[in-house]
Amino acid sequence: MIADIVFKNGEVITVDQNNSISEAAAVKGNRIVGVGTNTEISSFIGENTKVIDLQGRSMLPGFIDSHVHMMLQGANKLSVNCKESHLKSMQNILDDLKAKAEVTPKGQWLRAIGFDETEIVEKRYPTKSELDEVSKEHPVIVMRTCLHTSIVNSKALEIAGVTKDTPNPVGGIIGRDEDGLPNGVLYETAHMEMFEKAKLTREETIQALGLANNEFISLGITSIHDAGGYGPETLRMMQEAVKAGHIKVRIYTKICALHKSEEFIAKVMDSGVVTGLGNEKIRIGPVKIFVDGSSSVPTIATREPYTSNPQDYGILFYTQEEIDNILNTAHEHGFQITAHAQGDRAIEMLLNTYEKLLKKKPKEDHRFTIEHAGLSMPDLLERMKQLKVIPIPNPAFPYFFGDGYIKNYGARVKHIYPLRDILDHGLIAAAGSDTPVASCNPLMGIHVAANRISKTGQEVGANQRISVMEAIRLYTWNGAYVSFEEDIKGSIEAGKLADLVVLDKSILKTDSQQINELKVALTMIDGDVVYLNNNLLTI
Repeated sequence: MIADIVFKNGEVITVDQNNSISEAAAVKGNRIVGVGTNTEISSFIGENTKVIDLQGRSMLPGFIDSHVHMMLQGANKLSVNCKESHLKSMQNILDDLKAKAEVTPKGQWLRAIGFDETEIVEKRYPTKSELDEVSKEHPVIVMRTCLHTSIVNSKALEIAGVTKDTPNPVGGIIGRDEDGLPNGVLYETAHMEMFEKAKLTREETIQALGLANNEFISLGITSIHDAGGYGPETLRMMQEAVKAGHIKVRIYTKICALHKSEEFIAKVMDSGVVTGLGNEKIRIGPVKIFVDGSSSVPTIATREPYTSNPQDYGILFYTQEEIDNILNTAHEHGFQITAHAQGDRAIEMLLNTYEKLLKKKPKEDHRFTIEHAGLSMPDLLERMKQLKVIPIPNPAFPYFFGDGYIKNYGARVKHIYPLRDILDHGLIAAAGSDTPVASCNPLMGIHVAANRISKTGQEVGANQRISVMEAIRLYTWNGAYVSFEEDIKGSIEAGKLADLVVLDKSILKTDSQQINELKVALTMIDGDVVYLNNNLLTI
């Protein structure tokens, strides 16, 4: 067989069963047709074969991010992005919002995304009055990086009908001043309800999806597991964008809305759709609900109170009975099941549900997952092993939020996103970035998994460090396993889809503390080069 493309002289990290390292690989059409030594693969070279000399660079299976919010990541680029390096103070953010107001028609939303009070000099949230000064004619929303809290102006509260007499929604809190008036800070479901009001238009959503796709492929991400957006309309637009060729990255979409997910799930079940429907480009994944809140605010539901506040045990969105009922219906319909569960109390409740579901209706290869699985204490990991549950931790979180974890959880930081313990329990786990909550760069995730150092240099559960090769597997084969696609992607083996990433250097020869400095030189999806940095690789 003559190949279309041959890669040679590389560090081909196959992520096969033995984690074999090869020199070369051959691609024909959209499939890998050969992997081996330079000599072995030379037989695939014909007159018209393009030969790419990797010169010792690493080639890996295309990265699979098992928890992203694609539309929201693109929305970052249409909004004031508080993660931009020049936004170092509250005034910087307010100034950018004012500039946005000048070019935005009155009445339309002004959005700031990715806000983190720990990253600005004032170390606080904006006030409602400050956002009123930005504009009284535009509704303004500043969304915290966790996507579980927002701060809004008076116009936004007016549009949402939030007044002094508005009660806290179930699973949420409306912040109030000393007189009981809404102060503009919204937590959990209160935030989600406002978030729904501030959603992107159809045109903005399509643009956002394209921007996110371009970023993903530039980082070597060839497949994503989308963890939810605004609801049915986002899923529909994703399907349209994939069909039109605007989205190249493969999508395994979780049936979830960021607000009232159970209503969206019910609609999907009524339609007859079930996990697995679709094709290699876009496929229906599990149903997903939210059990608790964010690890960084913090609002996760814990069994012991926060170290930073002995009166606080976090927020639960549902009772045990409600979780049982919602997920039982989905399981009966044949869906794969997942849920956002961060705190150990929330994880325990979810495992209780999983145990009941599998006892009532056994399913050997169910691949139930837990999104985030933040405080996975040893007893919970043992239950996951017994139930064959797959945790989907966020390897990069200790870098971005680790200082807060130490403050809020104390000694429990040794068990937050416990990658070492997860692997030592024999669990299959897949990595998610939760972007735009944190960086979607898989190399950053691998870097943090190997080092467990926060951005200020503090060790965050150093006992949970794993090897670079173990981290690579979290972002490749294991991600394919979650979506029942390990037979077609996730490793560099003959017969599998030609989804590949080439780095600018050898990742295995790079010091683990410098892995975040590596760059993607080439990304291939379906045998097509969809991203190429000509400064790093010439083909």
